[in-house]
Amino acid sequence: LLDFDSTSLWVAGKDFPKGKLVSDRLGKNEKTKVIAKLQNAETGPPAREPIVNEGERKAMMAHYFKKQEELKKLAEADDDDYLNSAWADTKEMKKSLQGIQSIKA
Repeated sequence: LLDFDSTSLWVAGKDFPKGKLVSDRLGKNEKTKVIAKLQNAETGPPAREPIVNEGERKAMMAHYFKKQEELKKLAEADDDDYLNSAWADTKEMKKSLQGIQSIKA
């Protein structure tokens, strides 16, 4: 348990002075949600909570890793291998009309 004299109230990384109302600092909007932490006054501000939780972080890392692997595969497949195929031959129509498709040099 925390002692009243050695406890401080922290909201948004700021210490609330004793004797002041929270509404003096945050306003009187009833729909405002505030997460406050009680901390021993000598220890300073509490540690910040991470913006992204562990599960979301793992999902994001998996997504980016998968995307990076796809980009690597696309970069490797960006060469001109298709130019050696039959459909890319510019003289294919001439060979088919003359009937010399199966002759290879």
